[in-house]
Amino acid sequence: MKRIMIAGTNSGSGKTTLTIGLIGALMKRGYEVSSFKCGPDYIDPMFHGKILGASGRNLDSIFCDEATICHLLRNYSKDFSVIEGVMGFYDGVLGKGSSAEVSRITDTPVILVVDCKGMSESMGAIISGFVNYKENNIKGVVFNRLPESLTGMAMDICREMGLKYLGRLPFNRGYSLESRHLGLVTADEIAGLKEKVDLLSKVVEENLMIDDIVNLADVANIEIAVAYDKVVDNKPRIAIAKDEAFCFIYNDNVSYLEKAGCEVCYFSPLRDKKVPDEIDGIIIPGGYPELYLSELSSNIDMLKSVRECVNKVPTIAECGGFMYLHDCIKTDDEYKMAGVINGTVTKKERLVRFGYVNMKSDKDSLFGDSNICVSAHEFHYFDSDNNGSDMDITKLSNQTNYKSVHLNENMYAGFPHIYFYGNREAADNFIKKCSEYKKKREAE
Repeated sequence: MKRIMIAGTNSGSGKTTLTIGLIGALMKRGYEVSSFKCGPDYIDPMFHGKILGASGRNLDSIFCDEATICHLLRNYSKDFSVIEGVMGFYDGVLGKGSSAEVSRITDTPVILVVDCKGMSESMGAIISGFVNYKENNIKGVVFNRLPESLTGMAMDICREMGLKYLGRLPFNRGYSLESRHLGLVTADEIAGLKEKVDLLSKVVEENLMIDDIVNLADVANIEIAVAYDKVVDNKPRIAIAKDEAFCFIYNDNVSYLEKAGCEVCYFSPLRDKKVPDEIDGIIIPGGYPELYLSELSSNIDMLKSVRECVNKVPTIAECGGFMYLHDCIKTDDEYKMAGVINGTVTKKERLVRFGYVNMKSDKDSLFGDSNICVSAHEFHYFDSDNNGSDMDITKLSNQTNYKSVHLNENMYAGFPHIYFYGNREAADNFIKKCSEYKKKREAE
């Protein structure tokens, strides 16, 4: 099993561009490639999955312990695993969650991407800083937006530091990827994505030392030290909202449900008229509902179906899904939504809450007994005038405390996103609730 990490000096250094191009180039060479993303990001794994025709995965060392990280990497790896880092190589929260930590846990060689725009010899100082700052697995460097005239200097810098020079990525608008307020535009929204990926793969093949990258990636297999057993036997059916408006779905959460004994089905709040029949749980994930407010609001049959369903079956509604459950979402106009949460959602000028959080409740709930701790991540520009107050929330980065979330025996609805592999007890209790609902439904 081969594996490599693509890390950057900072956000915007070119990690995603290189990762996508490298995956494409490796696939053209006949490798079965698996992809992973450090941290809680949804959009980059969607890009990886669009290229691979399979699901991208997350490796988050804030959500998960080391054994779980290794389990996920080993369990979902193919011939060649490409791991995309998060932010700058050493960036995390209170020493946790960085690309550097994930590379250490998984013993993965690292390629450092350096954006050379506006620099010449200063790129040596940057590389030296990253290599000598702390113990690390940095083995080689790719120079992004490096003029061809500076190639010799870049090679000399790598040679002096004992690193592999792995090539340069010339600037080309033909494969640039668009962004919006929550990150990159999603893969399904980019016109001519296949052409962009083909061009990028060609540029990578022509300008990078692919054979050297393949050699660097030849490392020992990871041992699996944790097992995930079936939670229920009666196969509760869980419906997940999935379309352009609701697309922030952890593929690992879906896998967790299936391994636990659930049947997963999907529905579209944009196009379908009702939720699937005979379901025992419902998950409405985040995404970009704000881009489809007219379509969501005009689908009255679906709004009614969701409202009736949420009032009966165990429900998780996160971020965009939480917004969808409100009375209305207000931008320039006001759009009616499902009406489960009595309140209005409005857009704010800047990020409202951003970062990892720990959540606790003093009452029994969908997630189990009182005082269960649930880790999550928030990232949103919209806010509600009724965020709820059923969980005590602590932000990891600065220990800020606040109350939020609507939580009871049947529903979790709030802005924080939950990763099941990092919250096994809460996830299992949700699954058991769905199983109990199925038994009750079938007995009626």
